[in-house]
Amino acid sequence: MPQPTAGDGPAGAATTVLAADYFPSYSVVGLLAVLGVLFVAVAFGAGRLLRPVVPTPEKLLTYECGVDPVGEGWAHTQVRYYVYAFLYVVFAVDSIFLFPWATVFADPGYGATTLVEMFVFLGFLTVGLLYAYKKGVLSWT
Repeated sequence: MPQPTAGDGPAGAATTVLAADYFPSYSVVGLLAVLGVLFVAVAFGAGRLLRPVVPTPEKLLTYECGVDPVGEGWAHTQVRYYVYAFLYVVFAVDSIFLFPWATVFADPGYGATTLVEMFVFLGFLTVGLLYAYKKGVLSWT
């Protein structure tokens, strides 16, 4: 630790911090990283050494729910499933924004401002939902 001098700050306290003071903290993080990598490497190595390796034509087939594969591996998926997934993501993000808003809304001084902001946000989501409904995206056929 350096000795304080007259110009080092209030009451002669040293304001100089050496980088060497931080090395013990970094060494613990580095040691944990090395142990983690070593643990994974040992686990994979043990699995490779201990597993039985008996390749047969049946084991090399593509497995799908216990049913023998028939035909090609290409399957057509309808776009509407992706639209439902996208709508789910939109409303999940909506809930992520609603929870912090509910906690701030109760604080004094934030009521009117946060209420207006949240209704604007919910208005945009409502317009998007009405657009999806009008386009027929939400009808399941």
